[in-house]
Amino acid sequence: MEHSRTSTPHGMRILFTFLHGFILLGMSMSTPLESATLPSGITFGNESDRLALLELKKRITQDPLHVMSSWNDSIHFCSWVGVTCNNSTKRVVILNLSFQKLVGSLPPSIGNLTHLTEINLMNNNFSGEIPQEMGCLRSLQYLSLSRNSFGGKIPTNISHCTQLRELRLTLNELIGSIPNQLSSLLNLNYLSLYANNLTGAIPGWIGNFSSLHELYLGRNNFHGSIPNELGRLTALQNISLTGNNLSGKVPSSIYNISSIYVFSVAVNQLHGELPPNLGINLPNLEELYGGANKFTGTIPASLSNSSRLRRLDFSENGLTGTLPAENLGSLQSLVWMTFGSNRLTSESGNLNFLSFLANCTSLEVLGLHTNLFQGELPRSITNLSSQLKYLYLGRNLIHGRIPDDIGKLENLSLFGVEQNNLSGTIPNGIGKLQKLAELNLNSNNFSGPIPSSLGNLTSLTKLFMFNNRFGGSIPQSLGNCQSLLVLDLSNNNLTGIIPRELVGISSLSLYLGLFNNFLTGPLPFQVSDLVNLVELDVSGNKLSGEIPTTLGRCIMLRWLHLERNNFEGTIPQSLESLRSLEEIDISHNNLSGQIPEFLGKFTLLTHLNLSHNDFEGELPTEGIFSNASGLSIIGNNRLCGGLPKLRLHACSIKKSHSSQRLLALKVVIPVACALAFIIALSCFIVARSKLKKSRGGPVASHSYEGWKSISYLELVQSTDGFSVDNPIGSGSFGSVYKGVLPTDGRVAAVKVFNLQQKGALKSFIDECKALRSIRHRNLLKIITACSSIDTQGNDFKSLVFEFMENGSLDSWLHPRDDKQSQSKRLNLIQRLNIAIDVASALDYLHNRCETTIVHCDLKPSNVLLGEDMVAHVGDFGLTRFLLEASDSSSQSQTISAGLKGSIGYIPPEYGMGGQVSILGDIYSFGILLLEMLTGKRPTDDLFTEGLSIHQFTAMAMPDHAMDIIDPSSLIERDDADVDDETYNKDIRARIITIYQEGSPIRQTRLEECLVSVMQIGLSCSARSPSERMRMDVIVNKMKAARDSFLNLAIGRKG
Repeated sequence: MEHSRTSTPHGMRILFTFLHGFILLGMSMSTPLESATLPSGITFGNESDRLALLELKKRITQDPLHVMSSWNDSIHFCSWVGVTCNNSTKRVVILNLSFQKLVGSLPPSIGNLTHLTEINLMNNNFSGEIPQEMGCLRSLQYLSLSRNSFGGKIPTNISHCTQLRELRLTLNELIGSIPNQLSSLLNLNYLSLYANNLTGAIPGWIGNFSSLHELYLGRNNFHGSIPNELGRLTALQNISLTGNNLSGKVPSSIYNISSIYVFSVAVNQLHGELPPNLGINLPNLEELYGGANKFTGTIPASLSNSSRLRRLDFSENGLTGTLPAENLGSLQSLVWMTFGSNRLTSESGNLNFLSFLANCTSLEVLGLHTNLFQGELPRSITNLSSQLKYLYLGRNLIHGRIPDDIGKLENLSLFGVEQNNLSGTIPNGIGKLQKLAELNLNSNNFSGPIPSSLGNLTSLTKLFMFNNRFGGSIPQSLGNCQSLLVLDLSNNNLTGIIPRELVGISSLSLYLGLFNNFLTGPLPFQVSDLVNLVELDVSGNKLSGEIPTTLGRCIMLRWLHLERNNFEGTIPQSLESLRSLEEIDISHNNLSGQIPEFLGKFTLLTHLNLSHNDFEGELPTEGIFSNASGLSIIGNNRLCGGLPKLRLHACSIKKSHSSQRLLALKVVIPVACALAFIIALSCFIVARSKLKKSRGGPVASHSYEGWKSISYLELVQSTDGFSVDNPIGSGSFGSVYKGVLPTDGRVAAVKVFNLQQKGALKSFIDECKALRSIRHRNLLKIITACSSIDTQGNDFKSLVFEFMENGSLDSWLHPRDDKQSQSKRLNLIQRLNIAIDVASALDYLHNRCETTIVHCDLKPSNVLLGEDMVAHVGDFGLTRFLLEASDSSSQSQTISAGLKGSIGYIPPEYGMGGQVSILGDIYSFGILLLEMLTGKRPTDDLFTEGLSIHQFTAMAMPDHAMDIIDPSSLIERDDADVDDETYNKDIRARIITIYQEGSPIRQTRLEECLVSVMQIGLSCSARSPSERMRMDVIVNKMKAARDSFLNLAIGRKG
């Protein structure tokens, strides 16, 4: 927004009065001693100017270009670098130190340079506050402090600089509002406060600056509406209000300022329709930016009248109708046009309108992604401007094939058509796009082989071919793409081996994804060339052989996925060098041998999955092995030792025969004595409890199911008599209270069963049975149980659980009041993590227990959140154990009585007398997941007349997924005091900054992530049980979606 300034003071000369000259003469004569010490022949015009400059020099802490070296008494200060004086008076009139890389601050004495007409300190690293003494510079006409680090508020005393023509404070760290005192600067023709941290409203008095040509207030935190008074700026040529929190409509008076050539209001909360005569009223328009707002209506055809229009961006709005391409095609100067993320449609269901844009011979950027354009991709797209660099048509309803002569667009650097219905093979002509840097073909129906001509694209940095039906082998020619940072060929039908040329692309640094294909053979030892790679995923293939020892040279790896292959042998010792690893998954292979100790020394490692291999020996206990929640080792029956909570058998110790006999005697005798004592003690307790029961008094519970016993009276004490002041929740079979256990002071949740309610006793027994046999980090942990009688002689049953500090998921998704609404919000990462936790718990119940367990009542109120927001599935009162049948694949049994579950989450087959099965839990999970994403209960009033949350989501897919997402999930909350309406309005504009920062692919991946998670929810909640995913697949897909979002947040994977 700022340009360098020459030292010419706008042709203005400073005239001095005789009196002023007399004073200067007196001042020069008042310092004879100092003057006498200077070299002969050197005199100074004004001592106060010299001292002010030297004070500035003292404030310079870094001067890499040695600018200040000339600022000494060997020459007159008027000859110092950056200083210009009036020839006759020798007073400093210009101070220009721009682009000198100076570090320091401004002294108050800057105000002593009272004859200054120009200050230009642009593009340095000055910090601190701008001195109020600037207001003493009454002759100042030009002030540029842009591109520094000045902080604090804009000094109000600048208002005294009434001769100021240009005020440039761009790209600093200024705070506060625009001071009203600046309204006195009526001579301004240029005002830039762009890119600071200013707040408040845009003052209407700016409309009084009748000479103002350029106004830059963008990239601040201004709120409120655009003042109508700005419409009085009839000389205005450039106005930028982009990147604020402005709301309301753009005043019609601004649309009538015919002199405007740049108009930018992007990334705000503005709404309303664009006036149909926009192009007629703004005939000089060259650049028009309105993206990331809430504009509606149609695109004005009158824009064709703005014949000088070069850039046009209205992406991320609610525009409807068709693209007036016939009119816009007449804009010969058009370089940039983006209408992505709207609701635009194609007339008559075809894309022939694109042919009109061939007349825009200067067009370099065309973005029409994420709309409702449908029809066959026309061959005429190859007739678009030969200057075209960016063609983005992703996420529409386009079908057909990529034209064979796509190579005619020889200057393309980005080609994106992801998430459409395109099919057929990729033409070899694509290899002619020598300048292509990003190619995104994700999620279409492309088939056939990957063309070897892609190897000609030596400028390619990102290649996305995920989720298609490509077959055949990976061409060796891809090894020629030595600029690749990201390569994703996952989820296709690729066969054959991984070419050594592919893993020899040493530039690959962000991601190499080959998962879910049919690749065979070994992982090539040339993988050692990927020394900069951060993530490698070859899971879900048929790779075999040993893990190459050369993998240990990939020292930048943070995520390593080799699971679901046929790797064998041991874990190579060379992997000890991969100390940056955060996640390792080598599960479901044929690996053997001992688990190396060095894995426990990886301090960054948070997830290690070694399950379903054939490892043996003692499990290490350091590092990740001390964190049971981040470790999975199931399916390795020959492991021993480790943490007690992993429940591995003890490692055997070889001893001599005589020592073994001695050990047996030492063990058997004490055990026999202890057993005898326990039997005697049990008889005494039983007799005592019967005696107390016969007298009508309360009894202590026995140790139920092997848990530590707790008495009824202890529970009364811990809950303050089951006080109504300590309730946590209630359900069909009882209530839950918060209590403090008297034995150890632990805070606990005490679930008391209402045994008068039919089924409550059975629920207690079933829940005890379930809880006795399960243990998982994402299942609610039981402390003990109480089976006793109360003070009235009535039966009493209670379960005591760990207390979950953050309550239920339901209370976070659906806060009961405004106070909770302000404090309880879950962002998207938290929701994904919670969903993964719930899925992991169900996967454990379904697939990892000795007997398959069906929860039967999964819903948000049964998902509890610990202090660290880890989710724990609870309430096993309706749990069913599925006995192993002759056909183990059925995993179901007939329901004995009534529906099992809660309304909205019950699978449809249960209502028709179907069978309890793990597929019922999967249905409930799918509904829960959709509820977490949309923020709507399945019983919401919206879902009437046959519309369900499943159908509601399906109708929005894939193009309008962002429209139904719970807005509060998309961004971290910055200010707890902001009201909900304002907060929700802020969110979408702030999300679009992903696009504004220059990488539309990142916005694409954000929505792809959301769509993929919604697709999981839809698949899980399919009406037909046979169409639902397996829970282990769900866990993997959910983790992949979460990782994609995290990758996006830190700029990985495109």
